[in-house]
Amino acid sequence: MFIRQDTIEKNAVLLLVLTLLTVAIGGIVEIVPLFTIETTVEHVKGMRPYSPLELRGRDIYIREGCYVCHSQQIRALRDEVERYGHYSLAAESMYDHPFQWGSKRIGPDLARVGGKYSNDWHYAHLQNPQALVPESLMPRYAFLAETKLRIDDIQARMRVLRLEGVPYTDEDLADAAADLAAQADPQADDAALVKRYPKANLVQGNGRAVTEMDALVAYLQMLGTLVDFADTNSERLQQ
Repeated sequence: MFIRQDTIEKNAVLLLVLTLLTVAIGGIVEIVPLFTIETTVEHVKGMRPYSPLELRGRDIYIREGCYVCHSQQIRALRDEVERYGHYSLAAESMYDHPFQWGSKRIGPDLARVGGKYSNDWHYAHLQNPQALVPESLMPRYAFLAETKLRIDDIQARMRVLRLEGVPYTDEDLADAAADLAAQADPQADDAALVKRYPKANLVQGNGRAVTEMDALVAYLQMLGTLVDFADTNSERLQQ
């Protein structure tokens, strides 16, 4: 027989036990499916881990709180798709730890900002946003162009992400510093870099040292460029 409600409410110990049991069951139902996440996230052709320079750029993006004003999640709503582009896919965040979907938009969504503007535009915009967009509320980040990028711990950062499931290989780790330098130097031989990280955008650099602004621009220029949505939608129609 079921226990009467008034009996439960009058017995503090019984109420506590049943409450804990209910919370435990709810927690199990929510947590257990996460262990099968690899089978629930659809893999999309073109997705790859971040290159070392893009990874450091993402770290700076998070450090400077860019996610507070910018989202990276285009919802499947007509007005958003018409303004920003194809709606976001879960697979586009599969290597994000943590994801950068955001919670509000003071500035535009950045999920498809990669390739929308030139490298020069991004450098100028980060140094003085109002010079390009007079009504912008964005603060200036000119100091990033004068701040040397820390690269001595890039392998350690990639190793941690590999523990999280990002498929960096031993070769990726061994050549991380070289790949980072190559992406920041347009004059460098980028064959190995592009082979490991297709569509990696070469930033201009200052010819002396890789800066935090170089890394941030590399990250921004990658966003939304990896997936060929024409091919992806065609494959879905054929299934």
